[in-house]
Order: sequence, then structure tokens, then C-alpha cells
Amino acid sequence: MARFWRRLGILALAAGALTWGAGLLRDSKALEENLVRLHVVANSDSQEDQNLKLQVRDAIVEQLNGVMEELDSAQEAKEFLAEHLGELEDTANRVLQQAGSHLKAQVSLALEEFPTRVYDTFQLPAGLYEALRVTIGEGAGHNWWCVVFPTLCVPASSEGFQETAEASGLSSQLAGTLTREEGEYEIRFQFLDWLGQVKNWLHS
Repeated sequence: MARFWRRLGILALAAGALTWGAGLLRDSKALEENLVRLHVVANSDSQEDQNLKLQVRDAIVEQLNGVMEELDSAQEAKEFLAEHLGELEDTANRVLQQAGSHLKAQVSLALEEFPTRVYDTFQLPAGLYEALRVTIGEGAGHNWWCVVFPTLCVPASSEGFQETAEASGLSSQLAGTLTREEGEYEIRFQFLDWLGQVKNWLHS
């Protein structure tokens, strides 16, 4: 009888682990499908080039925020961005020209590997994300990352982040996992981050 209960306990633990693992895979897929990242890469790490990166970033974010807020899904956001890459590239190059720079920017939409990122009120695990990439000049300088859909480039409170994230299609549990809460949420984030790093490794 003791052996029976021991085996039953092992089966219950295994079933629980499988259920939890399936939930992690579901959350990882939800992040990939419901977020569009913004990736701005400076020409170099010189102070001048880093300042130019921030100016280009500000112009792109300002141009997109109002539009992105009106869209209902990441798929709509990706379609909009794909159709307006030329306009966004013009915006970036106009900023560079007005700053007196000879550099040129290139704008593209692609699947990219992202490391773990921790912001003021939320965190995002490593992984593969669709990204609007803005490369300035040689693109050899430090990067700047944020989330263009939902519109999370502008700092928000934890509550504001959760509301925006849920509106974009993330579950309340997943949104909570990203707001740097402790306990079960923190453990779940660590596993999501590990899963994302594995995906990055396989992709590269």
C-alpha cells in the first residue's frame, strides 16, 4: 500500500510539473506573439553618436505612440510598421540631418534575439521577439531597447503597465510576472528567462 501511495505521489508531481511547464511555454509564446520591440542601435559609443541615438529614439517613439495606442493587436502593429518602414526611416534620417550628422539610418522589421531587460516598473525575459530595428551608421554602438506595442516606451506605474499589457493580449498572470513581483511570480520569470535564453541559443 505504501508503494502505491508513493507512486501516486510521484505521478501527481510529474503531472503538476508538466502542467506548469506547458503554462511556461504558453506564456513564452504569448510574449512573442503580443509584443513588438523597438531596437535602436547607435553608430558608435562616442558621446555624440549616443546622443544622436537618443534623438532618433525620441522622434520614432513620438511618431508611433499615438498610432500604436489605436491598434488592437501585435499583428496589426506589425502590419502597420511593415507598411510604413520608409516613413520611419525618413524620420530617423531627418533627425540626423537636422543634427548636422552625415550618418544615415536604416529601419527594418525582423525577428531578433533579445537579452533580459529590467526597466523601472517591469522586466522582460530574454527570447526571440519581432522588433522594429533602427540602425544608425555602422550600428557598432550601444543599443537602446523598449516595447513599441503595446506602448511601453513611456515610463508607467506597475498598475499602468499591467493594464496596458493585459489590453494587448497578455494574461493577468503573465502581466504580473513581468512587474517584478516576488514569490511565485519571480520564480516563474526566472524560468521564462531561461527558456528565452535557450531559444536565443538555438536561433544563433
